[in-house]
Formats: sequence, structure tokens, C-alpha cells
Amino acid sequence: MSKNTTLRILAGAIMALVAGGAAVMEYFGFPAVRILGIIIVLMMIVEMILCMKKTSQDCRKKNGLVFCLFLGWLFLMLGAINTVGTRPQIVLQLLLIICAADIGAWLFGRMLGGDKMWERISAHKTWSGQIAGIICGTLVYIAYGLLRGIPFTDAVGMIWVGISVALLSQYGDLTASWIKRKMGIKDFGNILPGHGGMLDRFDGWIYALPLVWLTMI
Repeated sequence: MSKNTTLRILAGAIMALVAGGAAVMEYFGFPAVRILGIIIVLMMIVEMILCMKKTSQDCRKKNGLVFCLFLGWLFLMLGAINTVGTRPQIVLQLLLIICAADIGAWLFGRMLGGDKMWERISAHKTWSGQIAGIICGTLVYIAYGLLRGIPFTDAVGMIWVGISVALLSQYGDLTASWIKRKMGIKDFGNILPGHGGMLDRFDGWIYALPLVWLTMI
């Protein structure tokens, strides 16, 4: 096992412990999930601003509008997490679907291979991985719902939510990769060893979080 893989697993385990700790604190009445979510999105905004400052003047002139629109979208996400965070179970469900979709896309994409989605944007993402990610995210969400005692008759609605969130999370990932390509960088940051920055790790929120927010307004 490579050093990078080991660091990635350790960082993932720590993030899982933090998420579990937030869930426990919510049980005792402290709004930990909302606060944690706001901190994460704020860090994503800071990372984007720092990366914009580090890009060359020519790059900013050429892609300045794209960078500013993306930064504005991150501020929209801040409003979204401020509202969605008041429903911690929804945030945790989002994390569950997105993590399952990420793992499924990575694992089966490597196993099955096949045609690339957009090789110029992301060299490793394949159509087989995307489909597998959607299936994994949806199945995990259905299993979660059934374990919580949700009637099987509600499965259709759960399938729709699972597919939508899993699909949007992958396109959030692609959008972040596209922005990084334009900036000429590999990662937005290095705060999470093996993962990069907060914006690298939580890019699955880019479209999924605002969509959930719109359904709550």
C-alpha cells in the first residue's frame, strides 16, 4: 500500500469520526452538523480565493469570469448549508449517498475501465464508474431508509433522491476538476492528506446541496 493511500485512508477515518461525533452532539441538542457544514463551506471559499490569488495574471484575465462565477456559487452554498444544516439528518443522508457514490465510482471504474467521460477534464473518470457510483449511492440510501423503518412503498421516492444526489455529486466533482484544469493546479489545498483541500473532498456538495436547499424553501 502506497504512502498516499495510507494517508487517504487515515484522513477518511478521521473525517468519519468527526461526522460521527457531530451526530452524537446533535443527539444531545447541540447544532454540530450545521456548524461543521458552515465551517467546511467557508474553508472551501477561502481555498478558492487563495487559489485565484496564486494564478498568473494572464490566467485570471482569461478565466476571471469563470472563477468569479464559481466563487459566487460557493457563497450560494454557504446560504444552502445554513438552511439545510438545520435538518442534520438530511446533511448526513447527503454524505452517505455521496460517499457511497464516490467509492462505487472509484472501485468499479478501476475494475471495469471503459470509455472516459471527459478525459481532458478528469483523466480517470469513466462512464462505467459513473453508472456504478449512481447505483451504489442509490442502493446504500435505500438500505439506510429500510433500516430506519421507512415503508417499502416509499422506495420509488428514495430511488429518485439517490439517483439525483449521486449524479449531481459526480458532476460537482467534474466541475471542480474543470476549474482546477483552468487554474493549472492538482488540488485546491492540502489540509486533508491524500485528499487535497476541503473543496477537493466536498466537491460532491457543489450541486447536490443547493438542490436540496431549493426543495426546502
